[in-house]
Amino acid sequence: MSTLRPSFVARRSLLQQGLAALALSGGLIGLPQPGWAQSPLLAPEVVQALVAKEQAAFVQTLKSLVEIESGSSDREGLERIAALVAERLRAAGGQVELIEPSEAEIYKMFDTPERIGPMVKATFKGKGSRKILLIAHMDTVYPRGMLAQQPFRVEGSKAYGLGIADDKQGVAMLLHVVGLLKQLGVHQDWGQLTVLINSDEEISSPGSRATLTREGRAHDVVLSFEGGGAPDGPDQLRLATSGIAAANLLVKGRASHAGASPERGVNALYELSHQLLNARDLSDRAVGRQVHWTLARAGIVRNMIPPAAEASADIRVERVADFDGIEAALRERIKNKLLPESEVSLSFERRRPPLQATDAARRLAAHAESLAKAQGTPLVVRDVPTGGGTDAAFAALNTQAPVIEGMGLRGFGAHTTNAEYVQLDSFVSKMSLTLRLIADIASGRARW
Repeated sequence: MSTLRPSFVARRSLLQQGLAALALSGGLIGLPQPGWAQSPLLAPEVVQALVAKEQAAFVQTLKSLVEIESGSSDREGLERIAALVAERLRAAGGQVELIEPSEAEIYKMFDTPERIGPMVKATFKGKGSRKILLIAHMDTVYPRGMLAQQPFRVEGSKAYGLGIADDKQGVAMLLHVVGLLKQLGVHQDWGQLTVLINSDEEISSPGSRATLTREGRAHDVVLSFEGGGAPDGPDQLRLATSGIAAANLLVKGRASHAGASPERGVNALYELSHQLLNARDLSDRAVGRQVHWTLARAGIVRNMIPPAAEASADIRVERVADFDGIEAALRERIKNKLLPESEVSLSFERRRPPLQATDAARRLAAHAESLAKAQGTPLVVRDVPTGGGTDAAFAALNTQAPVIEGMGLRGFGAHTTNAEYVQLDSFVSKMSLTLRLIADIASGRARW
């Protein structure tokens, strides 16, 4: 066993004192220090106990949000829910602004409403260095009047309601996250915590996509609060989502009497059928590429050769480059016509990019897994898309920051008429994980 000379011991002692002074002065803030103990307030059992006490208030927040109908085209409803969200975030100490989409930045698509709802942005300043972005959306797919079919109610561990899983649970999570972080004493550890909630996600975020990309680039981490798993399975996080596009084929023919002079017509329905059969083989599930023709219409009346026909395809990809390949293939194939006198045109909308898993996101997710294990709750991390697309992809579009989706509660029945719900028994586990993950990101304990 070796012994240290007194002079070396003295030098080491002075070095330790210097490092300690530097850390206290802020010179090492943001770097995890060996031997630094996590605050007792962040012990898993302490956090879970605090969150459990918050559940009743969380349910009331869900009720308040669900009872405001906020379809993507319902400007009045979106303004009401935005006002509620802004008031809550302001009361929590945030610097809040309502952002109207800039006309110059709106990506107009066939279903973009004349007036898009506002975004709510709240910033919470701290004394650290890391900047954290939390996102969710407050719009739903449901038109006004459907609340009567899906009123808010709690049955056992399930809370039902219009848009409750997609994504009012995510909004409610964010409204409670900030206050709980303050109670845990970590609200000064970050440089900035930003909450951004948009109101056009269900129509592919035409007005908010530019803001999401800009904010994603300006932050060190992005956490998105869409639903986090199936109702009866473990909590989940997602590191990858599908890109979404829409293709629309329009065929122009020539009308004529179907009985007396069909030969004078150009049957647009025949040409459309030919085009769809020509484009039926573009899917390749092995690489996550899907092209499905899902809508079609043709004709005016039964006894007229149809002068026009159109069809739409839903397109899913895992790589941005696949959008280019599919569009190019479709444009080439429509040159091959069955009826030379017909006119065939194609429109192609890139509605949402894919979110691709990165090494940084995998490392941060691994840290989340260790936190979940410490609190005794199963957690599954998925880094392969399952077909859905979210705003996390816009936030990730121009950044190297890790982006994690699925921070919300487990649930079921999104986009249904009477069966949408969230599992309230996932609140304690997911909220506890969220709080401890944000705390570790802010303090520098989480690395990527």
